[in-house]
Amino acid sequence: MKIKRLETFHDDHVGFVRLTTDDGHVGWGQVSPYNADITCQVFHRQVARWAAGWDATDIAGLVELIPEREHKFPGSYLFRALTGLDTAMWDLRGKLAGRSVCALLGGTPRPFPVYASSMKRGEITPEAEAERLKRLQGEFGYTAFKFRVGKECGHDQDEWPGRTEAIVPMVRKALGDEARLLVDANSAYSPAKAIEVGRMLEDHDVCHFEEPCPYWEHDWTREVRQALSLDVTGGEQDCDLTLWKHMIRLGAVDVVQPDICYIGGVERMLKVVALAREAGMPVTPHSANQSLVTVYTLHVMGAIDNAGPYVEYSIEGADYYPWEQGLLANPLEVRDGKVAIPDAPGWGVEVSPDWISRARRQVTEMPA
Repeated sequence: MKIKRLETFHDDHVGFVRLTTDDGHVGWGQVSPYNADITCQVFHRQVARWAAGWDATDIAGLVELIPEREHKFPGSYLFRALTGLDTAMWDLRGKLAGRSVCALLGGTPRPFPVYASSMKRGEITPEAEAERLKRLQGEFGYTAFKFRVGKECGHDQDEWPGRTEAIVPMVRKALGDEARLLVDANSAYSPAKAIEVGRMLEDHDVCHFEEPCPYWEHDWTREVRQALSLDVTGGEQDCDLTLWKHMIRLGAVDVVQPDICYIGGVERMLKVVALAREAGMPVTPHSANQSLVTVYTLHVMGAIDNAGPYVEYSIEGADYYPWEQGLLANPLEVRDGKVAIPDAPGWGVEVSPDWISRARRQVTEMPA
């Protein structure tokens, strides 16, 4: 069974991949969101051309081959594009076997805990953030919540003076002592400032301090981790497996957070999972939007033995992510603080035909 055709359907934000074999079987995947129009060009120029005619069931071999063939382009866009191929091949494999990807990986589809993840910083006041998290706690049963502190790549500055010092106690008071609180600094701080903020977080029983320092400064992040008792976490931006080996062996973080769509798909994600397992570290991936990245993450987390306690689940709607609307015919739903891992063959979700009909299409086909 060979890969006969690879199609992308995209707008500027999201790009889906349809893989068709020479005997007519189909699998669906997705390239990484954000600048998906550019990523789909990379997909056809630097990914699909190596895949046409390849054994459609040999995911590991193809995912290993393409970065070697494209070794002069070791950057993020190549792996964002590779994700589309990897995930379409996993969907195909599941459909051929009549099993979910989670089951293929050795897991059991089931309701999995999620944390309510806020993407807002400058767009929301501490009072409004605490109020909406409290409302979602009651409406959907979330028991864990993540919100933003500092300023993105902020050089020790806050989004506005005093915001971080105000929002942390305000959210804790609104959600109660039993709620797990996570914060994301998005590369905001130097080590000294991160440690200062981290001690304030500890005073309010925050359990997770994400990307406190510029993510590329692994030594800085390790310094913060060594000074604090709460979990220091990170890794969403990293797509180079050599950097992952370095970061894990260095002990830069307590919890690793790879993003399946940024890193190049499931095969490469599982390599990071294995490195973390060897180091005794849990995996709590980055999945900060309602494209297929959350679906992929649920399937993997339902199967690995060093999964963290929850999956990230964005709480933003059309006002923040208008491009998310209408992507899936059967979108995920939160009930009692959990989301069910789809149990149908493959990924178990269907891309909306209406969305596909409006998208821009490109094709790479194996010569006759």
